[in-house]
Amino acid sequence: MKFNDAAIGAVLLLLGIAVLAHVPSFPPIPGQKVGPGLFPGLVAAGLVVCSLILIVGGVRQRAAGAWFETGPWMRSPRHVVAFLVTLLGPVAYILLADKVGFLIVGPLLLLALFLAYGVRRNVAIVTAIVVTLVMHFAFYKLLRVPLPWGVLTPFAF
Repeated sequence: MKFNDAAIGAVLLLLGIAVLAHVPSFPPIPGQKVGPGLFPGLVAAGLVVCSLILIVGGVRQRAAGAWFETGPWMRSPRHVVAFLVTLLGPVAYILLADKVGFLIVGPLLLLALFLAYGVRRNVAIVTAIVVTLVMHFAFYKLLRVPLPWGVLTPFAF
């Protein structure tokens, strides 16, 4: 899949402008000339400049090609499903994790990703469970990051 540089530049321009619009709301640090908005503002200004360069180059290039071209993988149902699982998996986690819980949603999401990318079923199941348990231990126990328990709240340890 290939997007024209002008389309990507337009998205990045909107992102840069949004950051520049938000940076003034950062609270100043008393006694200092620079505040917490300096670095994000500089990065956003650079992003705006670079996105404008992309837009100009993309408009010039527009005469030679289309705004959007699909790759050969778009004709493969397996690849399209893998692409959709990759995009929709995090959305499903965001919507379900608090209600259902990390220990249930995590392995299901990993299993879906593994199967979509062609990992053998038995290997995918075992790996999804082990990786979820290792992640839970690392984040919940070692780093003390509160992970959602969901329906397993009565069994929280």
